[in-house]
Amino acid sequence: MRENKPWYWIPFLNFASGFPYAIIISVSVIMYKNLGINNEDIGVYTSLLYLPWVIKPLWSPFIDLYATKRKWFLAMQLVIAIAFLIVGLTIPMNHFFMLSLALFWVAAFASASNDVASDGFYMLALAKEQQSFFLGIRSTFYRLSMLTANGLIVILGGYLEHQYGDKSKAWSYTMIFVALIMILLTVYNFFTTPKVEETTETKTTHKASFGEVFATFFQKKQIGLILAFILLFRLGESQLLKMLTPFLIDEKSKGGLGLTTEDVGIIYGTFGVTALVIGGILGGIAISKGGLRKWMLPMFLSMHLPILGFVYLSHFHPVGDINLHLEMFSYTFDYILNPYITAVVITEQFGYGFGFAAFMMYLIYVAEGESKTAHYAIATGFMALGMMLPGMASGFIQEYLGYGNFFIWVFIATIPGLILSQFLNYPADFGKKKEENKI
Repeated sequence: MRENKPWYWIPFLNFASGFPYAIIISVSVIMYKNLGINNEDIGVYTSLLYLPWVIKPLWSPFIDLYATKRKWFLAMQLVIAIAFLIVGLTIPMNHFFMLSLALFWVAAFASASNDVASDGFYMLALAKEQQSFFLGIRSTFYRLSMLTANGLIVILGGYLEHQYGDKSKAWSYTMIFVALIMILLTVYNFFTTPKVEETTETKTTHKASFGEVFATFFQKKQIGLILAFILLFRLGESQLLKMLTPFLIDEKSKGGLGLTTEDVGIIYGTFGVTALVIGGILGGIAISKGGLRKWMLPMFLSMHLPILGFVYLSHFHPVGDINLHLEMFSYTFDYILNPYITAVVITEQFGYGFGFAAFMMYLIYVAEGESKTAHYAIATGFMALGMMLPGMASGFIQEYLGYGNFFIWVFIATIPGLILSQFLNYPADFGKKKEENKI
């Protein structure tokens, strides 16, 4: 039996959930943008990649009912690695767009299944008080993995573009490197995650039927309000994430900021990641000390108020650049640091890291009871639906409104979620650590 030492396995298990998600949903946007795909196609097709996360409740009961969650997430992480490897091999080919999208779909289904198994494993292996404490660590490493993808991986792609002068070759090698990272994560998780399911009573407890799993979820109190809140909480963010990279990269004549691929990678992979880690850790600690009720509104605001920073950038395009020279991979990046862009990114990343802990803690509350793994998957499936549908429309909305008015609309889109959050019923001290419990 492996000892259950959460500090050893929680960080990298959640890194292995966030990293493929970021590659599929975010880095694919940058890759396709650099390979000549237009904003409308990017918005529609990369948003459709959310679909596996939307419909994962349809097969999540099988993960709850058959085999162990540890076996599920290890197998799925290996499938993801193989899919990314083949993506790298298809990019130089004709019709690479549809071929790579098909492979990203395979990786997306595996990644969604990996999330279900990892979430269930987390809730099974830790006591509730431990869950609230490690929620900040968990969400931080999840988000850290996304910034690694949007930072390190994007920087690597930009570096290879300069080295080879061939964007197809550069992104082909980049995706092969991504596959190697997933293989390493799978091996690490194999050796560090405890076999907790084989040493508990879970194998002898009653297992609900497939139909009962769904029925009990939709019988929860306030289920209509719960679903509306989950769908609308990220209404603004879902559109922001899809058009933020095009905004940063597009030329100033098109309303963008005119940053290079390396600029985007560096600003998110350095300043952004630092702010995110600090915010995520503080978010988990805050809930474990004060409870969810106390922090729901402040955390909601911390996530969404920073959107005003992008409204400012898109309208005024402030200058005041500082030239920096960074050495990486024996290559000198002449990076132009814009303090205004940097300040907005730092604020947005800190706010996201701090604020998202409240939403994830609420989803854990929604999943309480029998079949919590499947119920959590259903809740996050609705969350993914709330990301997919607005994201699909984001490219058309941005083209119609222009970047300046688009970010105003994104900010307005956060208001319904704010209103609904004030009508939710849950224990005021949910997630609060009891004094006698030690992590």
